[in-house]
Amino acid sequence: MAFSEFEAKKIERAASEFLEDQRPPVEIRAKLDLAVRVSGQSVQIVEILPHFRDPSMNIESPVAKATYVKKSQRWKIYWMRSDLKWHSYTPEPESRSIEEFFAIVSADKNGCFFG
Repeated sequence: MAFSEFEAKKIERAASEFLEDQRPPVEIRAKLDLAVRVSGQSVQIVEILPHFRDPSMNIESPVAKATYVKKSQRWKIYWMRSDLKWHSYTPEPESRSIEEFFAIVSADKNGCFFG
């Protein structure tokens, strides 16, 4: 089930604010950048890097994910471990809003999202 138009705009606005604060300087973005992807009921933050063998191609590495659970009206928060599987973010496994999710990722108290 996709997000409603209102929810999609809210996510877009929150993602835009997050990226404005967290993206690297313009001169570095060709070598490292961040993006937000929405798929189904999930919002993912990804790092974008040039492929080491072919710099004209990019590699997207997932950093964080929030999945909306309509029943509880909460966002479940996940981080990508080195085993390339999503794991619940133990310090704060849920957030009440998408803005709170982006704030938690920005704070990154345990260094799970950006090392």
